[in-house]
Amino acid sequence: MTNHVPVRPRWTCAGCGADWPCPMRRAELAAEYAGAPVSLALYLGGCLVAASRDLPLTRAGKLDYRFLGWTRVRPCATPPRVSGAGSPRGSSAGGPRPGRHRR
Repeated sequence: MTNHVPVRPRWTCAGCGADWPCPMRRAELAAEYAGAPVSLALYLGGCLVAASRDLPLTRAGKLDYRFLGWTRVRPCATPPRVSGAGSPRGSSAGGPRPGRHRR
């Protein structure tokens, strides 16, 4: 059992005194919820709601990152190209289609 639990209403870590979830608890949560990112997000979302009630003067964006932002997977810089995507031939926009006559 971890000693890195939240101390409410300030949402600090009982184990190290940092803002909860502290780096150690984040690592523990990542291991506990490995393969279940939606479950982790649901758990932390509930913590976020409780923290927003306990810390009404804290900006929402700061709390969002503190509780959920660290769990988000960052997309790669360039998405993989899908065959045929983005080619002018597959596009419905742009000039008349071959075989069609303008009236």
